[in-house]
Amino acid sequence: MLHKTGSDDASMTPFALTLPPVYLPFADGRWQMRLGLRSLSLADWIEIDDQYERYLQRKRELLHERYVDVFAAISGSEAAQQEVLNLLLGYLPQRFPECFAQKGDRLINQITGEAWTLAEWRDRPLDLAGRWVQEDLLVLLPSEDGYYRLVAGSLCFPLYWRLADKLGQPLGQIHAPVPGYDKTLERPMDNFFARLQPDHPGYRFNWSVVDTPELFLGNQRSHPVPADITPASAGDRLWIRVERQTLRRLPQTGGVLFTVRTYTYPLAILQQYPEAAAGLVEAIAQIPPAMQLYKSIAPIRSAIEGYLQGYLQGYLQGYLQS
Repeated sequence: MLHKTGSDDASMTPFALTLPPVYLPFADGRWQMRLGLRSLSLADWIEIDDQYERYLQRKRELLHERYVDVFAAISGSEAAQQEVLNLLLGYLPQRFPECFAQKGDRLINQITGEAWTLAEWRDRPLDLAGRWVQEDLLVLLPSEDGYYRLVAGSLCFPLYWRLADKLGQPLGQIHAPVPGYDKTLERPMDNFFARLQPDHPGYRFNWSVVDTPELFLGNQRSHPVPADITPASAGDRLWIRVERQTLRRLPQTGGVLFTVRTYTYPLAILQQYPEAAAGLVEAIAQIPPAMQLYKSIAPIRSAIEGYLQGYLQGYLQGYLQS
């Protein structure tokens, strides 16, 4: 059950959260169909910034209005869900003591003033865990055939896919719509899952360009990309959407926890990062046509390139004249 804390529960002294980081994984101008996994320090596993309350408020709305769309679990996954909850319970108060405090069977959120009684969530611990962080949480367990299958998810901020459509599926089927996944990424991903060690998590980035800043894009695209987006309007009407994804072994159940933190930036932010602006133009030019269609970049490619090239020309002229 959710409670609002009183003055005796925790010190509600205000503190400043940092601005969200700006992740621009296309800045090097390269696009490749690869995992791109890097070693992750556990200290950097979960990220909290000054958008925390906005993200959690959106999660609360979605969990109230469309619960079956944003949380689902297969019977028998409870132990793995509980392991995720326990990991966060041990991590959050230690890593962010100004944000979280545990008192007996309750976790107190000192940012929002909420307190959660842990025992009341034993039947769906991953649901509770997802209410503590800005990340989405997905749990995969190995099945008898050796494939990892999605068994539970708290997924409030998906990009044009539905949790219900993927629940119970192995990695290969989950990613089947991705052009080239079976030939390029399926084996490396399976190998990474098999070798992943509890104390050596990994992280990677995925990016796209969309026509909305909305975090929840949980259905297949139901509308065409607006045809009136032009180079002149692209900076304000298009958004860079970056997913920071982490993978962490669950040592007790043998599962893997996949976290996804979604960041959105207006395309105009690239005026602050000219090298990244040039990198995005170069990266898009390398994306195969099928992938451009899958990522919905094809309909807006000319608007993106026109906007960025116009900015870069002006930037270069200003640089040469300075």
